[in-house]
Amino acid sequence: MNEKRVISDLRELAALTSTPDGAQRLAWGPVWRQARDWFAGKIAELGLRVEADSAGNNWVTLPGASPKTVIVGSHLDSVPNGGWLDGALGMMAALEALRMHAGTTPPVTLKLVDWADEEGARFGRSLLGSAAASGELTAASVRELTDRQGTRLVDALKENGVTLERMGDAHQELKRIDARAYLELHIEQGPVLESLRKPTGVVLGTFGVERHMLRFTGQAAHSGSTPIPMRRDAFLAAAQTALACREIALRHSRPDQPGGNVVCTVGVVNVEPKIVTAVPGVCEMSLDQRALEAGVLAQMLADAREAADRAARENHVKVEWREVWRIEPRPFDATLVRLCEEAVREETGDATRLPSGPLHDAAEMVPHMPVVMMFTYSSNGLSHCKEEDTPVEHLETSIRAYLRLVKKTIAHVEGAEQARPPQVMAK
Repeated sequence: MNEKRVISDLRELAALTSTPDGAQRLAWGPVWRQARDWFAGKIAELGLRVEADSAGNNWVTLPGASPKTVIVGSHLDSVPNGGWLDGALGMMAALEALRMHAGTTPPVTLKLVDWADEEGARFGRSLLGSAAASGELTAASVRELTDRQGTRLVDALKENGVTLERMGDAHQELKRIDARAYLELHIEQGPVLESLRKPTGVVLGTFGVERHMLRFTGQAAHSGSTPIPMRRDAFLAAAQTALACREIALRHSRPDQPGGNVVCTVGVVNVEPKIVTAVPGVCEMSLDQRALEAGVLAQMLADAREAADRAARENHVKVEWREVWRIEPRPFDATLVRLCEEAVREETGDATRLPSGPLHDAAEMVPHMPVVMMFTYSSNGLSHCKEEDTPVEHLETSIRAYLRLVKKTIAHVEGAEQARPPQVMAK
C-alpha cells in the first residue's frame, strides 16, 4: 500500500479541476467529465477499463478467483467551490486498493465504483446514480428538475450518454453483481474526530432523515395598531416551534453513547407579507430531523408535531405539514464494522465509533449488501468549501487503515466462500 501516492493523486486531481475558489467538478458538466477522463487514464495504467452502467455510474472490475465481490469507491463529483477531499479521497483510496492487487488474481473479485451525481448540487437530487442502482429512484420524481441556468436534467443526462427512462436498469445491473461488501473512505465533514483528537473513525451508519415544510397561517395586520394579545402572528408560532425542536433534539441526544446524538435544523424561513409594518400572516419553515435509531427519529417527529400544534394554538394560527423527503436510518453491517475497528485500531491504537449525519452513496447500498464506511478527520469540521482539509499525517493514517480494511474484507469474503459446505447433487 502506498498512502503517499494516494495523496499525490488527490493533489493532481485538485490542480486539474479546481480554481482559486475550490473544486468545480459539478456533475454532468465538462470539468466533471474531465475528471472522469483523467481517472480512466489511471485505470488504463493498470490494464483495466471503465464501464458505465445505465445510470452513468462508472465501474472497474478486477476479476478474482471467485465471483464473490468486494466493492470499493465513492464519487468524483463535487459541489461548486468545493473541497479537494470530499468524494475524491474515497476514489483515490479505492484506486490504490486496485493497484495493490493489479497484475494478480485476487481470491475474490474487486470492483471500483464512481457514483454519478452524489452531491445533487446542480439539480437538487442527491445520491442520483446510487439511488438509481439501488432501485430507489423513480423517473417521475426527477423528470422536471432544472438547474439555475434552466438546463433540464434530462438534457444534461443525454449530453453524458444517459437516458432518464433507462436509469432504473442500473438496479438490475447491480443485482447481477455477487456483492459481499461495500467499503467507502470519506472525510467526516464535521468536528467530532477533531474534537476527540482522533485521525480516523469507524462509521456505525447514516442518520435517518425526516424533512418537512411547515406552513403557519394567521392574519396579517398593522404592526402599530394591533395589540400583541390580539395578534395572529404566524412567525412567532414558527419561531416558538423552532426553539422547541432544538430542545427536542437535545432531550433525545445521548452524548455518552456512540451514535446517540441527534440533530434538527430549521434552515428556511419565509414570511408574508414581509414588510416592516405588518404582523406576519403566513410563515413557512423547513424542519430537518436526523437520528441513527428509527424509534428515536419517529419520537422526535411526533414531539415536533405536538410542539407545532401547541405553538399554533397559543398564537391563534393554523399549521399544516408537508413531507419533503425521508429516509430511514441505515445502520452498517456488524461484521464489517468489527473489521473496520480492527483496521483502525491497528493503525491508531484506538477505534472511535460515530454515526454519519450527512448521507452518502453507502446508505443506498445498505439494503443490498453489507456496508461500512471509515471517516478521517476534517480540519475545523469544514467541508463543501475551499477551506476543506485534513492534516497530511491524518490522511496517511486513514488511508493505511482503509487499505487494511480492504485486505481484511477480502480475506473475510474468501473465508466465507471456503467455509460454505459443498452442495450435494441430487441423484
